[in-house]
Amino acid sequence: MRVLKSVFILLLALNYNLANAQYTEVINSNRPGVSESAFSVGTNVIQAEIGAFTVKEEHTPLQYEVSGFGIDFSIRYGLLFEQLEISLDGVYQNDNITFNSASIPFEDKRSNFRNFTLGAKYLVYDPYKNAEEAKPNLYSYHANRKFQWKSLIPAVSVYVGGNFDTKNNPYTAPDVEGFSPKVMVATQNNFNGGWVFVMNLIKDRIGSDFSDFQYVFTLTHSFTPQWVVFGEAQGINSDFYADNIFRVGGAYLWTKDFQLDANIAFNTKDTPSIFNIAFGASYRLDFHKDKKIDNGNGNTGNFKKERKKKKKKEDDFDSDGL
Repeated sequence: MRVLKSVFILLLALNYNLANAQYTEVINSNRPGVSESAFSVGTNVIQAEIGAFTVKEEHTPLQYEVSGFGIDFSIRYGLLFEQLEISLDGVYQNDNITFNSASIPFEDKRSNFRNFTLGAKYLVYDPYKNAEEAKPNLYSYHANRKFQWKSLIPAVSVYVGGNFDTKNNPYTAPDVEGFSPKVMVATQNNFNGGWVFVMNLIKDRIGSDFSDFQYVFTLTHSFTPQWVVFGEAQGINSDFYADNIFRVGGAYLWTKDFQLDANIAFNTKDTPSIFNIAFGASYRLDFHKDKKIDNGNGNTGNFKKERKKKKKKEDDFDSDGL
């Protein structure tokens, strides 16, 4: 029992320390869903999130079918500040569309980026920073799992980016071409018991006649230090395309810097119906270094270095014969 209690206390202390910093000791991936966390990867961390998915669509009224595959990726980097992250995101798709309305089916092969976006995200509000009341109760397991009303206050980030679309792209609206802005508000609530809720509100391809609004709600639950499951709802609304897509799946933390994931995506309509299967991985190169701490009296914590400097000054003073 003493060993179990010691492990429990150690885990609580570790979780508390991680909750009060952008950088975490284990990888912080946006996969396997499509939502964006409110938090960055941490300064000097380069992170790659890559996945492959199947494409299966059927449009009953227009009588066409789509089958193929796709690749999605995100390259993230923590720049200058703990709160700041820049990212390059894209989704490439290659498929065959078959029109069955004629007496002889007609097939067309398509391929292009559904989106290719460069942007930056900044954490504007972090309720977990310097939260003394968030310290764990080292003597009560139930006290640390009970609901806390303050957890309803989310962390909030803003994202500003730009889309780059090629001409005559089969996956975009007719007037979408070249550069178009994208903005997003991302929130995140961390609840006791390993529950995390992320919400994204997105305005995409601003300035075009078919600019769309999207929302993404993602709920994840980690039931062991390595396994996590999630459910997600994504809504898309524009004059070009509208849909509600649902995803369920999970992820496995292989090492502290490497994660594997899988999910399925589906909708509930037939204009078109969607059923996709996806697999992915996330990996980071961790060059993060903690900043020096100044407690207000000039002490940065480098005691040995300061003593060497002081001793050198004293030796220089003695050598001058003063």
